[in-house]
Amino acid sequence: MLHTNNKFSPCPICNKEDIGFLLYTKDYSLTQESFQIIQCSNCNLKYTDPVPNKDEIGPYYNFTDYISHTDDNHGIINKLYHKVRNRTLTQKTNWVQSLFTGFKGRLLEVGAGTGAFANSMTKKGWEVTAVEPDAASRERALKNYQLHIAPIEDLYTLNEHKFDVITLWHVLEHVHDLNDYLRTFYKLLRPNGRLIIAVPNYTSFDAQYYKKYWAAYDVPRHLYHFSPTSMEFLSKKYKMQIVSINPMWFDSFYVSLLSERYKKSGVLGMFRAVIIGCISNLIALRNNRKASSIVYEIKKIETNQF
Repeated sequence: MLHTNNKFSPCPICNKEDIGFLLYTKDYSLTQESFQIIQCSNCNLKYTDPVPNKDEIGPYYNFTDYISHTDDNHGIINKLYHKVRNRTLTQKTNWVQSLFTGFKGRLLEVGAGTGAFANSMTKKGWEVTAVEPDAASRERALKNYQLHIAPIEDLYTLNEHKFDVITLWHVLEHVHDLNDYLRTFYKLLRPNGRLIIAVPNYTSFDAQYYKKYWAAYDVPRHLYHFSPTSMEFLSKKYKMQIVSINPMWFDSFYVSLLSERYKKSGVLGMFRAVIIGCISNLIALRNNRKASSIVYEIKKIETNQF
């Protein structure tokens, strides 16, 4: 089945209508359905168009290999994911803590999954609030960590100016209400607060190499496909600014392995994935805006105009 739309919608970030078709790709993980990716020539955002609405998207997440919300440790890619997740969990926790040296503040995690990061920050002494749309993941967080994670709808009921840090680890590309989320984050952050957003970067070498097979397109679950330029536009729109850009070094290997699986490359594809991941990271060493995935540290700018 080919999902098409003859009239491209205005860009979700800049609302311009100078939108052009970029490529077709597939839901290689589950349905094999085809989707188109289009791009705004003004702010550089790519996005999947059309996408299933919020009431229709659920079944596209309903498969055992969707490992961001599972504890499954079977298969080489799942095993690799969980090994890397355990290591990067410590890195994320220490990095967020370092933003406020000696300070234990209030943190909101949006899209908390099964609660690993929220639990880690709680152990560091932070007061953590977590929200997650998936009920099964919330139940697993309660079982594994005794964490009470709220439904995503509770995001809009939280007190304003409450949080020092808001984190979204590979979440923003999934949300339908992009603008409502950013508007809410601004209100929830305290003065000088930080918004931490990790998303794939389509300007990376691995994205350019794999093209329609690039696993981080992950249609239709990924609604948006960001670059540093589009993230700058989005931050500025909501009176925030990017303070730092930090590569996620392991993502180039993980995404390349999945991309080779989609190409049905076999054993040789695994070796090629390692090579592509290395090349991507070497390029990112010289220019961190070219990393496969990027963590953006975004600072709230105080203003009376918003």
